Amino acid sequence: ILCNFLHQSFFYSLFFPGLIVCGTLCVCLVIVLWGIRLLLQRKKKLVSTSKTGKNQMVIAFFHPYCNAGGGGERVLWCALRALQKKYPEAIYVVYTGDVNVSGQQILEGAFRRFNIRLIHPVQFVFLRKRYLVEDSLYPHFTLLGQSLGSVFLGWEALMQCVPDVYIDSMGYAFTLPLFKYIGGCQVGSYVHYPTISTDMLSIVKNQNVGLNNAAFITRNPFLSKVKLIYYYLFAFIYGLVGSCSDVVMVNSSWTLNHILSLWKVGNCTNIVYPPCDVQTFLDIPLHEKKTTPGHVLVSVGQFRPEKNHPLQIRAFAKLLNKKMVESSPSLKLVLIGGCRNKDDELRVNQLRRLSEDLGVQEYVEFKINIPFDELKNYLSEATIGLHTMWNEHFGIGVVECMAAGTIILAHNSGGPKLDIVVPHEGDITGFLAENEEGYAETMAHILSMSAEKRLQIRKSARASVSRFSDQEFEVAFLSSVEKLFK
Repeated sequence: ILCNFLHQSFFYSLFFPGLIVCGTLCVCLVIVLWGIRLLLQRKKKLVSTSKTGKNQMVIAFFHPYCNAGGGGERVLWCALRALQKKYPEAIYVVYTGDVNVSGQQILEGAFRRFNIRLIHPVQFVFLRKRYLVEDSLYPHFTLLGQSLGSVFLGWEALMQCVPDVYIDSMGYAFTLPLFKYIGGCQVGSYVHYPTISTDMLSIVKNQNVGLNNAAFITRNPFLSKVKLIYYYLFAFIYGLVGSCSDVVMVNSSWTLNHILSLWKVGNCTNIVYPPCDVQTFLDIPLHEKKTTPGHVLVSVGQFRPEKNHPLQIRAFAKLLNKKMVESSPSLKLVLIGGCRNKDDELRVNQLRRLSEDLGVQEYVEFKINIPFDELKNYLSEATIGLHTMWNEHFGIGVVECMAAGTIILAHNSGGPKLDIVVPHEGDITGFLAENEEGYAETMAHILSMSAEKRLQIRKSARASVSRFSDQEFEVAFLSSVEKLFK
C-alpha cells in the first residue's frame, strides 16, 4: 500500500508541472505563429501596393509541376485566363518547382501544348524544394511523406509571396491550413483526385494487390491491419486539412463522392468539369479519311504509373494475336503523353522493353511532349482512342478523343464511366472495358464494325462533349470562386 501511495504521489507531482509546461509551450507556439502571421500580413501589403499607391489583389496558384502537359495543367491555364478576364487589375502568381526553365518558356509551352495564351502577365515563384513531394523520396509511407513534404514546400512558397487568394490546383491539401491560418489568405482548391479514397481503404481492407498495396503486405494479416490503421488515420487528417478550404471544386462525380465523404464540406463543394479544347477538334472530319492503310489506335495521357500503359500494350498484343485480325489491315498503337521527370522517362523505357518482350515493338510508337498540332493530327488519323486508368478522376484525354472523332475505349470506372462515356439521347458514345481480354475483344469488335456504324458512334460522342468545353469551364469556375473575392 505504501509503495502504491508513493507511486501515485510521484505521478501527481510530475503531472501538474508537466501540464503547465505543455500549456506554456502551446501558448508560446500560438504567439510565435501569430507573430509570423502579422509579419506576413505586413509583407503582403508591401507586395500588393502598386506604383500608383493602390492595393492590388494578389491571386496565387500552387502548381509545382506547371510545365507538365497533363489535364491538370490545362485546368491551371484556363483558370488563370478566366480570372484575368474578370479581374484584370489583379497580380497573378504561380508557385512552381520547374526551376530549369524560365517563366517565358513555361508560357510558350502552355500555348504549344494547349493552345492557350494568357492576356495579362503572370509572375512565377520558383521553388527549390520540389523534391520533397516526389514519390521516389518516400519508398514507404509515401502518402504521409509527400503530404508533409508539401507543407515544407508550401512554407517556402509562402515565405516568398503572400497572396490574398490562394488556390491549390494540384491536390496538395496539406498546404491549405498553412496559407489560411498563417498566411491569412482566402483559400480554394481544385481537386483532381483525392490523396486517399475509400476505394484505397477497401483494397487494403480486403487484402487485394494494387498500385498502393504491395503483395508482401496482402500476404501478411498483421501488416495489412497496420496499413489499414495508417490509412484510416491519414484519411482523418486529410479530411481535417481539406475542410479548411473556403471553396472546393472537384472535377467529376466520382471525385465529388469521395471528397464529400472525407472533407464533409458539401456547402462549399461544386463539380467543375475540367476544360477540354473541344472546339479545336471540331474541324476534324468525322468520316474515316486515312492517309495510310490500316487502323491507328491512340492513347493520350501522362506517363504516370496509375495510367496503366502496360495494360494497353498487353491488350494490343493480344489483339494482334487474335486470328480474326491476322487478315485485317495493319494496326499501330501510338502512345502520346508528357514526361514530367526522370521517373516518367524511365517508365517510358520500361514500356519500350515491354513492347519488345511481347514482340510488338514495330507496331508501337511513343510520342513524348509533342506539340498540340501534332497531337491533333494523330487524333484525326485514329480509329480508336484507348484509356486504361482504374478510377480515373475525370479523363480529359477521353473527352479529346471523343471530340476528335475517335471511338473511345475507356476503363469501366471513375469519371469515364460516370460522367463521360455515357449515352447521349439514347445512343452509345463509346465503350468500356476492365482487363486485357475485355480490351482486346472490344477493340476487335470496333474494328469489325462497318464504317457507317462507327460514324454513328462518332457523331453521338462528339455531340455529347460540348458540356466539357472551355467556355462551360470558365462559367462554372468563376461562379465557384466568386466567394473568395468578396
